[in-house]
Amino acid sequence: MLKKYLIIFFISMIPMIELRGAVPVALSPKDMTFFGCLQGMGLPVLPSYLVCILGNMIPVPIIFFFARRVLEWGADKPYIGKLFNFFLEKGHKGGQKLHEKAGRGLFVALLLFVGIPLPGTGAWTGTLAASLLDMDFKSSVTAVLLGVILAGIIMGVASMGVFGALGLVM
Repeated sequence: MLKKYLIIFFISMIPMIELRGAVPVALSPKDMTFFGCLQGMGLPVLPSYLVCILGNMIPVPIIFFFARRVLEWGADKPYIGKLFNFFLEKGHKGGQKLHEKAGRGLFVALLLFVGIPLPGTGAWTGTLAASLLDMDFKSSVTAVLLGVILAGIIMGVASMGVFGALGLVM
């Protein structure tokens, strides 16, 4: 059982997959297959959910404090410069769009950006955007955490089916 929790913990830490991929793997029946090699685990909802949130949030402070510096450092390097510039530009554009649309509601916009489980949105991208927008650490992490919680709820409901989820609640 510990092995299964470690697997979903580490899946939650992978960029682009994050909690959005780990929750369905954790909650799906054992006869379902993901990514061609990983079977559903049929784990209990609450412990799985908490493990996935923890795994998704561990990289956030590292990304906030170091990703921008690393990307700026590597932007002028011969082999990695193009890739690093791509990430910087994508982060700046995403951050500017978020800032323009949100105005003073940047906290809520970041929360929703992370919380709505779409490709390219999540804790990694949201934290990088917050760092590039020079948001303060505490509000960035809080918005990202609440967004991760929202994404986990959405993915949990979707994974169990709406009626199965309602049956658990009632």
